[in-house]
Amino acid sequence: MKKIILITGAGGMFGQDACELFTRWGYEVIAAKKSDLDVTDFFAVKKFFAEKKFDFVLHAAAYTKVDEAESSRDLAFLINAEAARNVAAAAAEKNLPILYISTDYVFDGEKGAPYFVNDATNPLNIYGASKLAGEESVKKINPQHYIVRTSWLYGKHGKNFVKSMLNLAQKQNIIKVVDDQFGCPTWTRELAAGVKKLIEEKKPFGTYHICGSGVTTWCEFAKEIFKICKMKIEVMSVKSEESPRPARRPKFSAMANNEICCDWREALRDYLCSTQIRH
Repeated sequence: MKKIILITGAGGMFGQDACELFTRWGYEVIAAKKSDLDVTDFFAVKKFFAEKKFDFVLHAAAYTKVDEAESSRDLAFLINAEAARNVAAAAAEKNLPILYISTDYVFDGEKGAPYFVNDATNPLNIYGASKLAGEESVKKINPQHYIVRTSWLYGKHGKNFVKSMLNLAQKQNIIKVVDDQFGCPTWTRELAAGVKKLIEEKKPFGTYHICGSGVTTWCEFAKEIFKICKMKIEVMSVKSEESPRPARRPKFSAMANNEICCDWREALRDYLCSTQIRH
């Protein structure tokens, strides 16, 4: 019998890929885009859950505009925290597990080494704070929860760093990229596969880090993109202070993932080949 999974945020970068992948993996997918379900409306969520039948809830709906969140705090918390509470409550009422997608930005980057799931959180920006509030709501309301933190996400759909670099390379031969922020690039397919593993192996409920293995900088990430694509682009390293942005970023937000995902370079190579995005 097919397992049925509800995926909120089905119109987003991860949501679209997750819908395609879980369908390919034999699941029946209920894809809920913003137009299908307003997760910020508690009564709409309750009604949706009452009318549909599913076995798992993958809550991928999120406000992900890190810089814009600094001036849109209420909206960020509405979508990332209050909506998560709505979905977690509706899932708990039906005795269903929820998988909440969170972020490495719940950490302040001061540790200087990869973060473990039980390390202290201390977000530096509104986006990270709103996602941490979402984590706490889900934990409090639904004991059957997986908090899944990921980082530096890229995929086939939507905007992401890989596409931005390749687009810039069509216009200029020299690209400046910050080299003092460390993290773990993650392909959406790897994230979805990690979520699938949690479900199918019936892992204990709790918090998990699902991100690319290994640590790199945005600058080295860019260099690897052009290396794989065999593009002669000069990547100039710059400091964060030289490229100021509204939201502060943690300097070292890499996470220990227990090797749930493969090395980030391997995943990037597979992504560039499988999506035929190479130039």
